[in-house]
Amino acid sequence: MKSSSTIRNDILERLIGGNFCSGETLGRTLGVSRAAISKHIKALQELGLDIYSVTGKGYRLAHEIHLFDKERLLTELPNYRPEQIHLLPVVDSTNDYLKQLLQTEQEVVPGTLCIAEAQTAGRGRQGKRWVSPFGCSLYCSFYWPFDGGFQAVSGLSLAVGLALVSALEGFGAKQLGLKWPNDIYHDNKKVAGILVDVDGQMHGSCHCIIGFGVNLVLPNNIDEISQPWSDLRQIVGHVPDKNALAVAMIQQLNKTMLQFQHDGLKSFIDKWNDYDIYKEQEVALIMGENRIYGVAKGIDQTGAIRLAIKDDTGQTVVRSFFGGEISVRAV
Repeated sequence: MKSSSTIRNDILERLIGGNFCSGETLGRTLGVSRAAISKHIKALQELGLDIYSVTGKGYRLAHEIHLFDKERLLTELPNYRPEQIHLLPVVDSTNDYLKQLLQTEQEVVPGTLCIAEAQTAGRGRQGKRWVSPFGCSLYCSFYWPFDGGFQAVSGLSLAVGLALVSALEGFGAKQLGLKWPNDIYHDNKKVAGILVDVDGQMHGSCHCIIGFGVNLVLPNNIDEISQPWSDLRQIVGHVPDKNALAVAMIQQLNKTMLQFQHDGLKSFIDKWNDYDIYKEQEVALIMGENRIYGVAKGIDQTGAIRLAIKDDTGQTVVRSFFGGEISVRAV
């Protein structure tokens, strides 16, 4: 018996052609009842797919969508083997999928990927939900091991941000900026986010799962996103080929990981500071219930944010902070 995810993927493949597909025909082709097809269509709609129905004609996608193509990815990433690319229509979380893979597989090679069309439990920093409607963004997680313990990966998300910016600029996205520690912005609106999960020994080897989401063409009616956002369609005027974009980002990430493994953060600091959207601006560093106000002075050698603040004597001093969420202070 086919799983629900397999049936939904089969339905989607038939809808992608842009024609109407009747529930009766879909049910007969896929070996399920018409009522079951209706339930699967509803589940796809809940993932963010805009599917409508017309009596006597059936179901149809309201807008054309393009899916990831594993064969194309393998062709354009010649150093990858099929078992290194896990391409899924729907997953709870691409990061969690790779975590489970590390627990069940004897060997997971550096650069192994999980790419999905939608996530049902996508995560951001501090447990926040990453809204992941079907086919609207690039959802990807990338595995890389490091020796030297947690200290060896200090500031990794900052280097990853630069890698993604470099790939996006190659597709015409200009005037991008980085928000410490893990977001990409355009015109004060979030375009992409990064989540790095690290597991391992304090001074031994550790496993890094680097998750990132890039907005391609988000629906206008997403109420769950509580902050200003943008997508590549707005920035460059069209929706880039997402297979080509994925290839560019994966290639840049592999290059960045090798550089970071050799040099650590030091070779990325100056460039990151050039992209800092809060450079020399008054900001608030939010750490739980506490707020520390100061002027942003970029990052230090460890990836901590540097703030010019007033000390107890009223003198201005520059101090480094690691952790928290930075936001511009309201004036």
